[in-house]
Amino acid sequence: MRWLDKYERQKEEDVPIGLILCAGKKHETVELLELEKSSIRVAEYLTELPPRKVLEEKLHKAVKHARHRFENLKTQKGL
Repeated sequence: MRWLDKYERQKEEDVPIGLILCAGKKHETVELLELEKSSIRVAEYLTELPPRKVLEEKLHKAVKHARHRFENLKTQKGL
């Protein structure tokens, strides 16, 4: 986001923000990430906000992937 802000942002554009998508067993959370208030690394960035359905699909795919990785780690450690 800092690179985008420094090299790509046009004078008439606002400072870039991030969108954090998180999910637990019982709820999902969407948070805005402001450039000056965070040191979080960005895995992917988009120049336009996609439709809600696309964000939901990405979130569910990420959760499924994380659960799969977690189960694999548990298996490797014999838990």
